[in-house]
Amino acid sequence: MPAIVGAVQVISIGSSSVFNIGDVYKIMPLSNAKTFSGAGSFNTGDGLEVVNHYSSTNTYDNDGVDQGNYFNA
Repeated sequence: MPAIVGAVQVISIGSSSVFNIGDVYKIMPLSNAKTFSGAGSFNTGDGLEVVNHYSSTNTYDNDGVDQGNYFNA
């Protein structure tokens, strides 16, 4: 159903964001990310104690292409 939209000001849009005005059937943003983190990086909670005497994160990636979003559309 058509609509009348007034003034719109967009300050910024992220790399995997979607901005839409008007009718739409399907919106499916696709994004790939690779995260490197050390031991205990994503721990959350109250009273958490993490003991890491030695932590090393290997960020070397010897393959040229990782698995993508080819068939997720």
